[in-house]
Amino acid sequence: MGGAAGEEGRRVKAPALSPKDIAFVRGLVIFDDAHVLALNKPAGLSSQGGRIAAHTLDDLLAAFARSSGNRPRLIHRLDRDTSGVILTARTQPGAAFLGKAMMGRRIRKTYLAIVAPGAPDPRGGVIETPLRRELIGREAYMRIAAADDPEAQAASTRYRTLAANAQAALVELSPRTGRMHQLRVHLASIGRPIAGDARYGGALVVAGASVPRLMLHAAALVFPHPAGGETRVEAPLPDDMAAVLGRLALA
Repeated sequence: MGGAAGEEGRRVKAPALSPKDIAFVRGLVIFDDAHVLALNKPAGLSSQGGRIAAHTLDDLLAAFARSSGNRPRLIHRLDRDTSGVILTARTQPGAAFLGKAMMGRRIRKTYLAIVAPGAPDPRGGVIETPLRRELIGREAYMRIAAADDPEAQAASTRYRTLAANAQAALVELSPRTGRMHQLRVHLASIGRPIAGDARYGGALVVAGASVPRLMLHAAALVFPHPAGGETRVEAPLPDDMAAVLGRLALA
């Protein structure tokens, strides 16, 4: 989805972690206990995979390895240019528990996106347009699919407009399913692609200013904790996205 990463191709081995790498990834931690580690992934960092010899977030998790060699495991992924909350499990039982919760749609995600031009119409609702995956060369895309398409995947996104003007809008998104690029394609399908999303028709210039990257942020995640109860983790809006909102007078 906006949230599930779509990096394709053969993985290239990244170099060993340096002290700078370790300090960097430790600075991303926003929740940490014996079972769960959550990080605030910056835009530009791939979650996993990749075709260049550079660290992914999965590589950087080696910084949290225990003396036994066990290291946190990613529970889900975010697109490279999407920022925000990403969840990992510190133990294999925790990974199994959270993996089942993810499959059972018991992990609730909230995203923020800047779309253009203006507010969606209607300003809130649910998009339930099916999607299908398509490969173009080495790149994977998601496309709108007819309901009777044998490759169609059901996809559902709830959205509401938080602030808007004639140029753009700040929209809150709650995906009910986790398809690759789901949020990006769903918003494009209603004529409000995410700003900075060149792949799916998003504006690269809004209000006369260039957009630095895909304006999509995983702001919060609520999950059943392996030790019991529910836990909510939030990631603050990154500076680049806050700056765009300020320029648009949507902050």
